[in-house]
Amino acid sequence: MNPTGARTTAGRTSLAIAAWVLALAGCAQMTETDCKAADWYQVGYRDGDVYGIQPQFHQYAYQCRAVDVQAAEPTYMAGWVDGNREWATRVMRDGTSPP
Repeated sequence: MNPTGARTTAGRTSLAIAAWVLALAGCAQMTETDCKAADWYQVGYRDGDVYGIQPQFHQYAYQCRAVDVQAAEPTYMAGWVDGNREWATRVMRDGTSPP
């Protein structure tokens, strides 16, 4: 296989993995214990770096509000920005472009 074909195959594989991760991330639930113990910076960082997904703060806030816990949006977003920057750097270094 030529180098261009290898990159195309790698790009398709990365895209398939990203779609799978996004599907799983959409199912993430915050339990009462999760909401009360959450380090909102780390939750945001994980979403941005590990999953490379759009911020999920409003989903978490909705789930935590149901158990009388207020999620910290500025802290979550600070973590998400830092994590997403790391993810984008890693993706660009690997030769693919972020979605």
